[in-house]
Amino acid sequence: MAKVNIDAIDRKILQYLIKNARMPFLEIARECGISGAAIHQRVKKLDDAGVILGSRLEVDPAMLGFDVCAIIGIKISDPAMNFETVKSLREIPEIVECHFITGSYNILAKVYCQNNEHLMHTIFEGVLSIPWISDTETFISLSQVFSRQVNVDNVSE
Repeated sequence: MAKVNIDAIDRKILQYLIKNARMPFLEIARECGISGAAIHQRVKKLDDAGVILGSRLEVDPAMLGFDVCAIIGIKISDPAMNFETVKSLREIPEIVECHFITGSYNILAKVYCQNNEHLMHTIFEGVLSIPWISDTETFISLSQVFSRQVNVDNVSE
């Protein structure tokens, strides 16, 4: 995928939207010193180019009763089945992220569960029921220290 060139104003717009995706375009325009129409055009350009993947509301899983966050390293017996495995993992609602990785495992999955029993059920009846999965290792998160988007200040023009 080709890298998209963005300028200082695009970076500033992205900074505001990353902090608050609901920030009104007119407020961003005032902060950037350009017209509201220019903000709309630039955001559309960034969206069309695939820089902006959408906007979303973030919820605190613990506030909804999901007290256990875990990362599961998954080994696949036949790497040719990577995409088929991910298709099956996508059907497990507790899995909120899935990454192809290098190293000892083929896939890393992030899950949220209500408690350890729910996690055990998710692993044994969900993840390990997928035929091509040969091994897993589960890491329980004790606390999420921080989460952030990429730093758009580090993007070159």
